Amino acid sequence: MAKSAGAARGVIPMLYAFFDATGALERAPFRAQIEAVLAAGASSLAILGLITEVSALSPDERQRLVDWAIEDIAGRASLIVTISGANVEEARRLARGAEAAGADGLFLQPPLGARPGEAELSEFFADVMSVVSLPTGIQNAPEFLGVGLSAQAVRALAARRPHFRIMKGEGPVAVVKPYIDSLGDAMAVFNGRGGLELPDNLRAGCAGMVPAPDCADIQLEIFAAFCAGEFERMDALYRDILPYVVFAMQTISVAVVYGKRMFALRAGIENACACRVASHAPDPFFEAAMLRWSRAFGPYRNLGAGAPGGRTP
Repeated sequence: MAKSAGAARGVIPMLYAFFDATGALERAPFRAQIEAVLAAGASSLAILGLITEVSALSPDERQRLVDWAIEDIAGRASLIVTISGANVEEARRLARGAEAAGADGLFLQPPLGARPGEAELSEFFADVMSVVSLPTGIQNAPEFLGVGLSAQAVRALAARRPHFRIMKGEGPVAVVKPYIDSLGDAMAVFNGRGGLELPDNLRAGCAGMVPAPDCADIQLEIFAAFCAGEFERMDALYRDILPYVVFAMQTISVAVVYGKRMFALRAGIENACACRVASHAPDPFFEAAMLRWSRAFGPYRNLGAGAPGGRTP
């Protein structure tokens, strides 16, 4: 059985969406992605975050990706679904659809395209949470989404909705650690940002990270080293990936365009680089940087015998 999302900790890869030459969602590379991250040791996966290009997906496409993910995971790991709706009713519909499909947990984003104040945002989250019973979290990412909740507002929301027990922050350790200190054991706090400052996040008390899959296999090794008390190995592994992660996290578009390309190379997934993000077209300069900073990673790690053979970028 998949582990409950409410008890999830560790590195939780946020899955990419893949598209064919016409721009339609493509199933085969999506399935290959799941096999790669499961073979690398992921026990929880996430979908429909910023790295999934969620703002470019229709509600029907979002539901289709959730259905595909649950079918392809087949109970081997838990799945946390990010819910992004333009208003309460759309977010509720997507949340109910994810729960009905078999998701193990939810991350709620603020309403798409809106900039509500803290009180209004708290009401939005509370209203969406009221129609589901899954362990539910919020993506508290003011640097990326423009709005967020204070630690005090997070505590107040948790008092109203007992199944709200996960917070996905998106910021430097200096921004996220005060939430960890304030919320204590009442809330599992994750970070994202592609795994930037991963060792320091873990030392600060983060339950884990929610990065893209591009180098999540190495980040899973970093988390395992932390749990084993092998701190020198953890820091050495982090130093190996840091230049690439800094490159990828210049913007979300760079992370999507080049992270997806690098992941496809490492996992042996062919013709899987199409994106819908419009703000960054592929550029030879950045392609060269991607290859330079990721070349030492080698093929995606711990691939099973039945998985495609990856290549060194």
